[in-house]
Amino acid sequence: MNMKLRLIIMNFLQYAIWGAWLISLGAYLGGSLNFSGGQIGSFFATMGIASLFMPALVGIVADRWIPAQKVLGICHLIAAAFMIAAAFQTTYDTLYPLILCSVMFYMPTIALSNSVAFNAITKSGMDPVKDFPPIRVFGTIGFICAMWVIDLLQLGLTSNQMFISAGLGIVLGLYAFTMPKCSVNKNVEKKNWVDTLGLRAFALFKQKKMAIFFIFSMMLGMSLQITNAFADGYIRSFGENPIYQGTFGVDHSVMLISLSQISETLCILLIPFFLKRFGIKKVMIISMIAWVLRFALLGAGNPGAGVWMFVLSMIVYGVAFDFFNISGSLFVEKETDESIRSSAQGVFMIMTNGFGAFIGSYAAGAIVDTYAWPNSWYIFAAYSLVVAITFALVFKYKHDPNAIGEIKH
Repeated sequence: MNMKLRLIIMNFLQYAIWGAWLISLGAYLGGSLNFSGGQIGSFFATMGIASLFMPALVGIVADRWIPAQKVLGICHLIAAAFMIAAAFQTTYDTLYPLILCSVMFYMPTIALSNSVAFNAITKSGMDPVKDFPPIRVFGTIGFICAMWVIDLLQLGLTSNQMFISAGLGIVLGLYAFTMPKCSVNKNVEKKNWVDTLGLRAFALFKQKKMAIFFIFSMMLGMSLQITNAFADGYIRSFGENPIYQGTFGVDHSVMLISLSQISETLCILLIPFFLKRFGIKKVMIISMIAWVLRFALLGAGNPGAGVWMFVLSMIVYGVAFDFFNISGSLFVEKETDESIRSSAQGVFMIMTNGFGAFIGSYAAGAIVDTYAWPNSWYIFAAYSLVVAITFALVFKYKHDPNAIGEIKH
């Protein structure tokens, strides 16, 4: 089989595993199991917990002892096993630890799949810069397809979504063992744990500009999992009102939300232009304003006459997510020394998907329990607006249009 096609299949499965449950799990937990907002938030905080240390630890194993393609397969099989066990649980005390364990082994596979792909691309004589992006986009397509399957089969309020995810995980776990062998370096120079885990880059906090950037990255990262956790259940809840019963939004809420991922794919193409024209500060502010609109439109909309606000909320998500994550990583790439660049990217990931997602998920759950809907959406929007205004006042950065071209991709 053509190697590019094999990598497309790997990326498709990699993100379909995630898409099968990430958007719909919150509705299942709240609607079918009657978990509280705080409990639902804790499930989405598991990704923050895992992002703090698991990718680094698993990466060490893949670098030094076990080839990356085998580690990728093992992690997917273990994650699938925990997900299957979770599908049989209905109480918080038994379901939460199993989901946590599954996520612990899934999150490192995102980086591992990239490593396996780059290794295969290089060995096949392809150009990573030219050939990887069109391969990687099939990951997002896989995520969207999995969402649509869950929606069309009406599995969003059942544990069957976990079985679907686990089944895909088993397929990819076995498939990963067939990928080209990745090298290991058993004679790698011994380092202390600070350097091994990439923590040396935390010294960047001594630089005022980088410290402010990382702190605001964490604050913006607090918004990342909120709609993943609550949007589906919120839109479905309109079905309790006879006015909205039978509307597309209520009956196919996951498909409606999938517009967010479609927008995300398209907005990636806008980033080079916006960075060149406006610079990182304005691009980050645009992202923050997009988060304000994302939340406010969810609060103001409905699946009936106000469905256009839901649709617009999904569209602006691409700007909110991409302009923050991708532009932020490019900023780190440009502003840090080459010797700690990879570690600096790790710090950015820890601050956003680690601390930010962890704190944000628990905080959002507490807000939902206290203020209910739609007021909670307006609180999230107000928070994002405060962050945007503060960032605009505090973060000092002079944009040089000619410097963007120096960023290494």
